[in-house]
Amino acid sequence: MYRYDEFDRAFVHERVADFRDQVERRLAGQLTEDEFRPLRLRNGLYLQLHAYMLRIAIPYGVLSPRQLRQLAMIGRKWDRGYGHFTTRTNLQFHWIRLVDVPDILAALAEVEMHCIQTSGNCVRNVTADPFAGAAHDELEDPRPWCEILRQWSTMHPEFNWLPRKFKIAISGAAEDRAAIAFHDIGLKIVRGPGGENGFRVLVGGGMGRTPYVGQEIRAFLPKKHLLSYIESILRVYNLHGRRDNIHKARIKILVNQLGIDKFREDVEADWAATHKDAIDLPEDEVRRITSYFAPPDLPPRPIRDEALDARRNADPVFAGWFKHNVRPHRVPGYSIVVISLKEPGRTPGDASSETMELVADLAERFGHNEIRVNYTQNLLLPHVATSDLVAIYDALKEAGLATGNYDLLGDMICCPGLDYCNLANARSIPIAKEIAKRFEDLKRQEEIGPLRLNMSGCINACGHHHAGHIGILGVDKKGTELYQISLGGSPKDDAAIGTIIGPGFRAEAVPQAIDTIIGTYLAERIDGETFLDTWRRVGAKPFKEALYGAA
Repeated sequence: MYRYDEFDRAFVHERVADFRDQVERRLAGQLTEDEFRPLRLRNGLYLQLHAYMLRIAIPYGVLSPRQLRQLAMIGRKWDRGYGHFTTRTNLQFHWIRLVDVPDILAALAEVEMHCIQTSGNCVRNVTADPFAGAAHDELEDPRPWCEILRQWSTMHPEFNWLPRKFKIAISGAAEDRAAIAFHDIGLKIVRGPGGENGFRVLVGGGMGRTPYVGQEIRAFLPKKHLLSYIESILRVYNLHGRRDNIHKARIKILVNQLGIDKFREDVEADWAATHKDAIDLPEDEVRRITSYFAPPDLPPRPIRDEALDARRNADPVFAGWFKHNVRPHRVPGYSIVVISLKEPGRTPGDASSETMELVADLAERFGHNEIRVNYTQNLLLPHVATSDLVAIYDALKEAGLATGNYDLLGDMICCPGLDYCNLANARSIPIAKEIAKRFEDLKRQEEIGPLRLNMSGCINACGHHHAGHIGILGVDKKGTELYQISLGGSPKDDAAIGTIIGPGFRAEAVPQAIDTIIGTYLAERIDGETFLDTWRRVGAKPFKEALYGAA
């Protein structure tokens, strides 16, 4: 992973000192809340319903054991003993005192972490395929390009005050595990006409009040021109994006108002006039940054392991965990392990300080000192010898972390909702827990098959409900919390926005509504279809009739 140089270290510590002074002035009454608000937001600090919330950047979802242990310490010392992993692979602490924030930022700086640009109208955290560098279907590791974009975008003088926040995601594999089509810019590493690698560029994707799937602006962009081309996209957006209406300020609105052809024309014209050599990195600098992401030394290991096979045959629960939470590695004899933070009864995405410390220990013992966070709010060990899987499982099981539900119904995405967020219209955590309780039986989840259920407590869609095979949106109707259900969304290469199925349900009726939807799917599916396959074949009618009646 990337390691700070002298410039990085000095820059982050200077920001901590600056914010310490700003906090002291706020506490002394020398700054009003209106004056302080833009300063705290530039440092990832939000004022929510009950306390301050601090959002910590985890660039492209990569953590070291040392960093994860520091997050555990911060949670124990300054929060309530846990943190919440988000759909941008960040970590949020929701019970922070303002007076403690400078010390927290200093503690983060000790382990090369910060909260810079986790809020504000700027380029936010660049996310990537969580299997990057380990995936068996990977064309190229996207993380060096994420790091290049992170360094380029941090405090960029032209793009630090955009019309609205801006999000980028990169995938380097055949399967999209980064939801690139739902980002302001989505990048997929592809093979070019001459056999060289480059980027397919999507623009204008996003969720929220007006969701859109990103559209292709370039089928192939040579890698060497990544920065200059993205600068042109951002420059056109910065010049023409709306600043008079927050709901119409995202690039997705501009792209869809102009049309992709006109937007492409403007970007290409700007790019043609750009002095690309002044922006694009020289090859030796790309090589320098890429060298930080050299794969770990993975000694040869046997592909088959007798102890593993025996455990799978003797222990069906272990076999289920192995089937769903262990994924193939590009190196034979190794695996990728998904650590589910979705055990029934747990708030999706929450991790206690003890959980973080355990995962850090496992990464040191078995995982070549690397941890990943994915946008579906789980943790991963990307480089694990297959022969160590039994030991990892037993350690996870003892801690209540061995739930084998990755990519099943129990693997829900859920935002904090009205329990924490002052933007939310409805609670999401209690509903998610009730659904998890109803579908707790892993055999039933396996019978249902792969299914993405996403839930948001407001229209901002932090829970990615638009992209769920089943999406749930909490709304406020005249003081009553109602839950609107959409079906047929997808975050993958076949990206789609879910269709609202009908009127919303009261909170107590939502688990039964999901049960009815699942029952309808099982009755309608043929030849082992997935939920999404069946939905696309039969359409909304049978689901509407089951939920609301034939009338």
